[in-house]
Amino acid sequence: MTERKPPGVSFESWVDKQIREAEERGDFTELPGFGKPLPDADAPYDETWWIKRKMHREGVSVLPPTLALRKEAEDALAAAEQAVSEREARRLLTEVNEKIHAALARPLPGPPLGLAPFDVERLLSEWRARRGS
Repeated sequence: MTERKPPGVSFESWVDKQIREAEERGDFTELPGFGKPLPDADAPYDETWWIKRKMHREGVSVLPPTLALRKEAEDALAAAEQAVSEREARRLLTEVNEKIHAALARPLPGPPLGLAPFDVERLLSEWRARRGS
């Protein structure tokens, strides 16, 4: 545990002493990234860099619900096109269609959805045609 600052000693000199002693013990030599250049050292300064990095790491989205649903629909369509089976493609499209129907029945906050449910049968017909099935 760290010792308490003695009375009459300035915080700056006390902290400097703590750091110097830790350096002498080698406490900083085994840290991750030791001796490597700082990532994004030449990137422009952003006060909220740590918030953005944490949100990215945890997969948090700050999109309004309508835009998040548009992105999800776009991703589902792309995944359905690459699906290995018709059953998987149908499942992906049906799941996102359910969310689109729900959003149309009870509008989400944010900009207009501007999205209609996918025509699953037409997309699956195109999926089969691409595979020669």
